[in-house]
Amino acid sequence: MRLRHKPHAIPTMQESPYIIFDPENHKGSWKDLFKNNNEIELEIGAGKGEFIVGKAINETNKNFLALEMNTNAFVAACRKIEENELTNVYGIVGKAEDLLDMFKQNEISKLYLNFSTPWPKKRHNKRRLSHQNFLKLYQVICKNGAELELKTDNEDFFEGSLAYFQEFGMEIIEVNRNLAEEKSIVTEYERKFRNKNMPIFYVKAKFK
Repeated sequence: MRLRHKPHAIPTMQESPYIIFDPENHKGSWKDLFKNNNEIELEIGAGKGEFIVGKAINETNKNFLALEMNTNAFVAACRKIEENELTNVYGIVGKAEDLLDMFKQNEISKLYLNFSTPWPKKRHNKRRLSHQNFLKLYQVICKNGAELELKTDNEDFFEGSLAYFQEFGMEIIEVNRNLAEEKSIVTEYERKFRNKNMPIFYVKAKFK
């Protein structure tokens, strides 16, 4: 779904202390930003931020980062962080392709991919955030044994992702092809699928 252009989005986020436009300046020092040594978890493709804000509210003993390139969507995440007066979550405006410019080795403890663009055409599969091309980047910035959780409504994307994880040598911890609502932070986006009785596919895997 294409979001309406919001000319105020970037200026609004630039005024917020919770949105980072220069993540390369924090490479290797993200814990200094949070002012503690808690584990840092990262959502890639955070959209409007409902999931990561929910995690930050429920797990105050952890730090969270949300990466998103679409500023029209991300401005909503900025508002949610500010409204909840959260100090354990920051947003990053940027692309997954540039992760190695943002993070040093072993800075991230866990990754989340929620309802990523499925890129259904075979020639576009390499753009999937679950593809081996991205798994190589994730493995560098993640600690040994870090987990990756993926949720999607797209079965083809899910099965493809599961295959990518296995081919990459990851340990598959949990697979659920119809995730119960009570086991999920249900965002507005996810709610649309659940209201249509569409299954939500979920996998948890670990980097070896």
